[in-house]
Amino acid sequence: MALPEDDNTVRESINLQDMQLGEKHLKKKVPGFWSVRYGLAIIIHFCLFVTTSQNLSLSIAIVAMVNSTGQSNQTNVSIKGQPDATPDAGVSAYDWSPEIQGIILSSITYGQIITLTPSGYFAGVLGARKIFVIGLFISSILSLLIPLAAAQGMVYIILTRTAQGMAQGMQLGASPSFWVKWAPPLERSRISSITSSGTTLGIFTVLLMGGFICQSLGWPYIFYIFGGIGCVCCVIWFSLVYDDPINHPYISESEKEYITFSLAGENSSPSWSLPINAMIRSLPLWAIIITGFCRFWLVTNLTISLPLLINIMFDFDIRNNGILSALPSIAAWICIALGSQIADCLLSKKILSLVVVRKLFTVLGMLLPSVFITAVPYVSSTTAITLLMLSMGISCLCYSGFMINSLDIAPRYTSFLMGLGGVFTMMPGIISPTVTGYLINQDSVSGWKNVFLLSAAINLAGMIIYVIFGRADIQDWAKEKRLTRF
Repeated sequence: MALPEDDNTVRESINLQDMQLGEKHLKKKVPGFWSVRYGLAIIIHFCLFVTTSQNLSLSIAIVAMVNSTGQSNQTNVSIKGQPDATPDAGVSAYDWSPEIQGIILSSITYGQIITLTPSGYFAGVLGARKIFVIGLFISSILSLLIPLAAAQGMVYIILTRTAQGMAQGMQLGASPSFWVKWAPPLERSRISSITSSGTTLGIFTVLLMGGFICQSLGWPYIFYIFGGIGCVCCVIWFSLVYDDPINHPYISESEKEYITFSLAGENSSPSWSLPINAMIRSLPLWAIIITGFCRFWLVTNLTISLPLLINIMFDFDIRNNGILSALPSIAAWICIALGSQIADCLLSKKILSLVVVRKLFTVLGMLLPSVFITAVPYVSSTTAITLLMLSMGISCLCYSGFMINSLDIAPRYTSFLMGLGGVFTMMPGIISPTVTGYLINQDSVSGWKNVFLLSAAINLAGMIIYVIFGRADIQDWAKEKRLTRF
């Protein structure tokens, strides 16, 4: 029969206090940053850096592909007509309208949506190690083939990018399941932020270096370089990454004991069955999903569309375009690191409760960027770049807010829920570039004003929803039902 509810509550409270005391005792014997769990976070950080670089390579290369900058010293001179190559560049330029460019840029997201949730589900049950590396390998091979696909025609590059998105969806869906078994509760913001900041590093690197690569070597080499790096990462992966600390061959006994003890009180055991009906009725879960959609609408315009924005509004050449497009990522990387440290400090010292920390960082990460981007079309180019840097950076405070909230409310279903939420966060990657292309095709200046106003409004709506409905306690439907029998 089931244990009485009051007895359960008392026992859970006593067990939680005992575990907290034991966790503090064990932590004294375990190294912090120089440990296997942080080493694993750095490895996944670098793999996500490669994945993001492959994803966004087309965002910077497309400026060269439609303008034929290649190796030449030409700047933003659009070539209309047949896809022909300049004598000194040796690469082709394509006659793609803003609407076509938006479709091509967003095509990778179609594939991600297909595989994101299933990958999260199977990684949660079977483990993420193999699923993640298979996705990385396929994405890297397809990155090497993108120049060939572009030469064959628009349909081929769209299909290739869609398939690449399916491979990357496997990685993005699988990665959260590592931290269910590897990240102690009081270190989750830091460890998950180390992993997530690989995405920011990828954005920074490809936008900074992409312009130089396209101008000095030709745009195909941006795909060759990051595709090749991805293949090398696949070779390293299997010797260093394992699904849990119990099976890792290089982890110390003290660290293994610390991790398993700190996670002992959570209902995180994998299960094939899913409480779908309860999930559908869960307002805290919907708050996370909707807020993710709203935030990533703004982020999409700050990343995928930013090179085009600088190209149209400020008329910079491709080299300076890449540098300026990369600057906001510096602020983002800093904010991820500082935000996670502050969040875990507030929790470990019991200054704020978990739910207050999640909502505070969500509000900071969504309110201020909405204000900043609204002002971008009305200020000078220097001020605009500064505001874009601040928007991108401060927005990443959400990594310590709602973006990690699934680990709080349902640890045993985290991988599946983050994959499901990822589908909704990927939707702006499909819709936003197409909407942006349509708006700026009408009028480039007023079109960008409308783009930013729309992004700010959507972002603020998501923030309000999370503040009202967000929670941080484990939901009843995510708890493992324990029964005692005679």
